This record gives sequence, structure tokens and C-alpha cells, in this order.
Amino acid sequence: MSAQELAVDPPAAACRLLGSVMWSGPVALRIVEVEAYGSDAVGPWPDPAAHSWPGPTARNAVMFGPAGRLYVYRSYGIHLCINVTAGFDGVASAVLVRAGEVVDGIELARERRPAARTDAALARGPGNVGSALGISMSDYGTELLDPFSEVRLELRPAVRPAEIAAGPRVGVRLAADEPWRFWLPGSPAVSVYRRSPRAPILAEPPPTKKPSRRR
Repeated sequence: MSAQELAVDPPAAACRLLGSVMWSGPVALRIVEVEAYGSDAVGPWPDPAAHSWPGPTARNAVMFGPAGRLYVYRSYGIHLCINVTAGFDGVASAVLVRAGEVVDGIELARERRPAARTDAALARGPGNVGSALGISMSDYGTELLDPFSEVRLELRPAVRPAEIAAGPRVGVRLAADEPWRFWLPGSPAVSVYRRSPRAPILAEPPPTKKPSRRR
């Protein structure tokens, strides 16, 4: 496995992660839903919804580094969300892991997520992904493709484009209709789309479509 497989544009990196497995200690989940986020205004993928938009800060610094690192942030002061950095060293990009199917360590995941009514809900939604895996802020910056890392990523064979659905991102106010959310439609762990109430209202909802193979 090589980080070079993720050193591509955000949508391509997001699609590459689908079907791969993320481990944190004894718990592993198969990634079934992701969202791509791009660069600051001067980068090749300007994205006002991305944490990188203001430029490098202490919070988003890892987004500007090499692909294959773990970007962790706290959402609403409560949940820890996890991202895999993508793109080129020095250019910001990351992919948010929105949902996964727990494929190992399920008893521990159940202990961490007692509110989950079903196993499919254990890692449905980005905050629940972080909880099920037991991620902490100390994991920030981890080299995910290092087989000796406590948090690590196993890139599985790429999912065929025909098996991937794409649509707008969830809960963002800016660039809300960018179709940079990707998921595996057959998985029960995929979350429900919810548009941010702060996003501009469209006359018609954006269509769901298959992603292009942008490089």
C-alpha cells in the first residue's frame, strides 16, 4: 500500500477509500460513506466548506501535509470526527469518513456505542465513526498506512465506479451542492442525507449521480 494512491484530487481519493478497512486497536470498520474536502482559495480545489479554506492553522495543519495522515477534529465540542488526508504535500485536501461497517472488535464497539440500536448503526455518521473506533485527539497526524500505527488503514481493491453513488455533502452551509459525498448504496450503515438549514434553498434538489474519474 502506498500513500501515492491517495495523492490525487479529493473525489478520486474519496472513492479510493470506499471498501477499505480502518483499524484502531482491535476494532476495524469497512468504509462505506465518505465526503471529500478540498483546498484553500489558492489551491487547485478551492473549497469554502473545507477546514483548509482560511489557510494553514494549528487545527488544520495536517491537511496541508502528505496524503495518508489522520486529521481529527472535534465537532460541536463533543464528537471526534476522522479524516484521511489526500492530495499533494503542501496542498490541502482530506476525506471525511462518514460511515463504516464494524467488521472486527464488534463487542468493544458496542460498549463504546451503547445508544446504537443495531450493529449497522454503530459507525453510522462521522461522530459515531470516531466513537466506535475509540479515536482521541492524540491520534491526530497518525501515518495511517504505517502497518505499526495504532490507527491504520488497509486500502482494499478499488470499488468499481458503477458501484458508487454520489451526491451533495451533509450539513455544510457553503458549497452545499458540491456532489462530493460518495457511498456504497447497498450498505445499511450509510447515513441519511440532511441538508444544512443554513444552506441556500434550491428550486430543485441536486440529482444523485455516479462520480466521474477525475484526476
